[in-house]
This record gives sequence, structure tokens and C-alpha cells, in this order.
Amino acid sequence: MSWTVRSVTLADTHTVARHRLPDLPPDHAAVRAYAEWLPSALERGLYLGWLAESGGGVVGGAGLILLEWGPTRDDPQPWRGRVVNVWTHPSWRRQGIARQLLMRVLAAAAARGVSVLGLSTTPAGRPLYGALGFEAATAEMVRRSSR
Repeated sequence: MSWTVRSVTLADTHTVARHRLPDLPPDHAAVRAYAEWLPSALERGLYLGWLAESGGGVVGGAGLILLEWGPTRDDPQPWRGRVVNVWTHPSWRRQGIARQLLMRVLAAAAARGVSVLGLSTTPAGRPLYGALGFEAATAEMVRRSSR
């Protein structure tokens, strides 16, 4: 099975919101709120996202939220990144889709000089994130690229 990857557009806000909250009904207030927030974040360049498609349907997705964090003593870069909305359709899992999407996220962060990325994960996602350089940090995982 093959797929292609494309950037998220304004037309994809409901799809991305469903990836964000897949366990909630599509009309849930939290899903609607995320879908309403997303267009402005896309237009301001604060949300970057990618979707994997096959046969005209979405089979996976991943996104990056850019956060103006401010410089710290360990990182003079004022931006941090938050990896979000990593989702793969159950019948498409373990085929490299999430990895390919995450590589797009990492490349976009690097292109913007963002060296610290955080995310929340499930036990199933930990091996993939660990293989990409993320480390456990309390309840989250963090990836720090070399300077």
C-alpha cells in the first residue's frame, strides 16, 4: 500500500481536530473548539501540519505547534515546538507513515531554528519517538537537537 504526504490546508481543520481528539464524537465542544482555533494558527504560521493520503482518504497526520517560549539559559532560541496530532489509521499502522510524518515535523522545526520539541505520548508511541531522539522527561518526552 502506498501513500503520499501533503501539507494541511484550511479545508483540513475538522480532520486535524479529529486526529487531536479521536476518542470524542465529531460534534464534541473540544473538537469544535480545536477546529475553530486551527485556521488562525495556520494563517499565523504557528501550526504546521501534514497528512498522509491513500486513495483520496487520509490515513495519517502529524503537526507542529510553534510556541514563543523565550530564551532560556540552556537555549537562546525563543521558540519551542510541540509535536501534536500524530495519528495513523489502525489498518495503516506499522508501515512507516507516522515516522515519515514526524520527519516532516522535525525538518520544519529545524528549518525554523527550533531545537527543543516536546510531546505527549502513549506507550505504543514511545519506541518511535525514542528512535527519533526524544527522551522521557517526567510525563513528557523531549528531543533536543545538537547545536
